[in-house]
Amino acid sequence: MSDYQQFIDEKEKIDLLFERGYEIKRVIENLSGAFVDFSQVISGKENDFIQLHIKTAEARKYFVTKMIQDQTEKSM
Repeated sequence: MSDYQQFIDEKEKIDLLFERGYEIKRVIENLSGAFVDFSQVISGKENDFIQLHIKTAEARKYFVTKMIQDQTEKSM
């Protein structure tokens, strides 16, 4: 798989989780990529937990941008 195709796959997974109401709870970065923990909060309780392993640099930049957007929207 090309790097671009891998980025598209990772981006689609990130977008899908945000669309379903998941939030980023924790990020652990190492040399093999970033492990991003998502949780879905319903009625003040965390209901579901998913961890994605983001390997491409482009997808790492993308989820950080989405995380900042999400935090900015909540603070308004």
